[in-house]
Amino acid sequence: MKKFWIILLSIIAAIVIAYFCLPQYARKALIYLTPNIDDLRLFPTNTIKAEAPEDVVFHPDYNKTPLSNEYRKEIEELDPVAFAVFQNGELLYEEYWDNYNDSTISNLFSASKSIISLLIGIAIDHGFIFSIHDTANQYILEWGDEYDFITIEDLLTMSSGLDWDEGYNSLFNKTTEAYYGKDLKKLILEQKPNIRPGTEYYYSSATTALLGLVLKNATGMTISDFASKYLWAPIGAQHDAEWSLDHEGGMEKSYCCFYSNARDLGRIGQLILQDGQWNGQKVVSKEYLNGAFTPASKLIDENNYRVNYYGYQWWLLKYKFYNIKYARGIYGQYIITIPELNMVVVRLGNKRSDIKVGEHPKDVFLYIDAATSMIE
Repeated sequence: MKKFWIILLSIIAAIVIAYFCLPQYARKALIYLTPNIDDLRLFPTNTIKAEAPEDVVFHPDYNKTPLSNEYRKEIEELDPVAFAVFQNGELLYEEYWDNYNDSTISNLFSASKSIISLLIGIAIDHGFIFSIHDTANQYILEWGDEYDFITIEDLLTMSSGLDWDEGYNSLFNKTTEAYYGKDLKKLILEQKPNIRPGTEYYYSSATTALLGLVLKNATGMTISDFASKYLWAPIGAQHDAEWSLDHEGGMEKSYCCFYSNARDLGRIGQLILQDGQWNGQKVVSKEYLNGAFTPASKLIDENNYRVNYYGYQWWLLKYKFYNIKYARGIYGQYIITIPELNMVVVRLGNKRSDIKVGEHPKDVFLYIDAATSMIE
């Protein structure tokens, strides 16, 4: 028995020693395991203030048409927390699960990338950034000559040529370090070009984080303060949003980690449908949006296909008669715009379909079909 306890204590001691030998981000990842939509309090945040809230306008048929049993079954299999449909700027339908409600905020994960794209467009409109054709190192002064040919457009279209592991299944990959680590700026500045910029599409969270650094340096403001003044207040968001930081007083994790609710996110979609206008005032220029929603077809992807599904950090989809622009996150966070119907669909939750149709998760089609069925 004594030998047993010696062996057991030796194993425990070895595990403890091994744990404390791990990098900080790996120790935190082991504690919390996979990222979660409710990770808000795990990290310090900056607030995106709702300084000029506007009331939600309810559609005359608000919540009169329920989800059909068929759509409900499929939607609930993917563990949703919010599903909202807007038409003509009015809230047509909303439903919440798991004690969420119309003001509960959760992590958008990579749908945050699409918000960064809008902020870049706004910064150009206000003269903080001259053009998407500027080289990124005009704003990222830490970069040397080897980065001379990477433009802001290359960052927007995921064609920077920088080496990055976008894997999510390893304790020691860069994406895990970006999420749980405390020095995002250092991590992204360490990335080296290994492909000629502007030639190949490669999805990379570091690329969006670099856009965040461009925005911060160009404006002299935190990303959150800039978003508060130039986006969140102008569209009349009702609730404060939050953006996770790498450390207290540090950098927003701009590639992910914007926290908001379904109603306010619907305003993002409506802004797009209104060509960047809100209450007759320009928030982001139509010219920038036209570029953002033009496929980056000069690029090839890893399958040697022309990129017809991605613009400036927004996904593009032709489905039925619709020309859809949408933001998406890894656990099924969606802001979907359907211009032909003047419709916005917001879905938030814990799971996304593992099946893809081309470059699009299968469940995006489910949410489009469920929403459009309400007006047929």
